[in-house]
Amino acid sequence: MDTTNLPKTREEAKRTGAKYYFTGQPCKHGHIAARKTKGACVECLKVEWEKANVARAEYFKEYNKSEAGQKAKQKYYAANSELVKLKALARSNEQRQQYRNAWKEKHPEEVKASNKHRRDKHKQATPSWLTDEQKRQIKQLYIDAMTVSRVTGVPYVVDHIVPLRGEDVCGLHVPWNLQIMTRAENLKKSNKLLDTSAK
Repeated sequence: MDTTNLPKTREEAKRTGAKYYFTGQPCKHGHIAARKTKGACVECLKVEWEKANVARAEYFKEYNKSEAGQKAKQKYYAANSELVKLKALARSNEQRQQYRNAWKEKHPEEVKASNKHRRDKHKQATPSWLTDEQKRQIKQLYIDAMTVSRVTGVPYVVDHIVPLRGEDVCGLHVPWNLQIMTRAENLKKSNKLLDTSAK
């Protein structure tokens, strides 16, 4: 804050209606900074705000783990699911990757469980009568998705056209039920079966 033209005393600040004044003298905590006319030294306030932010972050960290916190988040998502999805889609690829990496580092057990769940889900949806060639085609689709992601810098995924756990119907993990699409498109699609009859 530029203190050049600030009043020199609280009385002068009150008289002129200024929000801040600057005496040039240190406050009781040693800060030589502007002071609020109706408050303390601005540096002292910053210290208090930082302490409050740390305390608030710790509180919400514990609250989010609680049953009440989980229910509150579920309620908010149910009422604002489209807004949540739009905000997620508005993030840059770098922001999404940073968020995913940070989340994975903090939740290794959940990542492990999620990966196992995905493998089990695919295994259960893979027919025993698939040929080796069809299994190779599936593997190639995943390789192609990773290659396109690496070349373009845009995350691509392999999507099930008919979702494995759809709302009305469940598909199979077979080559003709797979397609490559961007992660953003996949997020919009979720576990819905899109109507492709107009295409």
